[in-house]
Amino acid sequence: MSRIGKLPIKIPEKVEVREENNHLICKGPKGELHRTIHPAMKLKVENGEIFVERPDDTQQSRALHGLTRSLVANMVEGVSGGFMKKLEIIGVGYRAEMKGKNLNLTIGYSHPIIMHFPDEISASCPTPNEIVIEGMDKELVGRTAAKIRSFRKPEPYKGKGIRYAGEHVRRKAGKTGA
Repeated sequence: MSRIGKLPIKIPEKVEVREENNHLICKGPKGELHRTIHPAMKLKVENGEIFVERPDDTQQSRALHGLTRSLVANMVEGVSGGFMKKLEIIGVGYRAEMKGKNLNLTIGYSHPIIMHFPDEISASCPTPNEIVIEGMDKELVGRTAAKIRSFRKPEPYKGKGIRYAGEHVRRKAGKTGA
């Protein structure tokens, strides 16, 4: 039995969950999320909890069991509380600013990088060296943060670049002069 898959998912009071033809719909204070569930996995909603059940013990069913439970739990958490990723910009002259719904990055290239966000994502820059990305879809928030980070990944010699808040970058020693 999957250690993750067998855990029940508690449904908060303001969240409504329903399943229609292997399609799960979660509604909450933050909005509404939809996801198609694998046909082999069965969801049972009872007593304010969701249980994920698998049909047999094949390798694929065991793999899908934990995955399905995690995806459903992320949907329930997303519509009730949402997700947030923070990014830090480190480097002399590196900065970010919001211009309307677009993020304008100045990170050492000859031109500024302008990033457009989907409607489900909200971004802000509390300081010029910090970016906060928020949304109810965990996958979309993580993918958006990874895309911003990919514009200038942290380099190991001086540590300059865009990194997640709290990320540790292993530093290398530079050349040694003779």
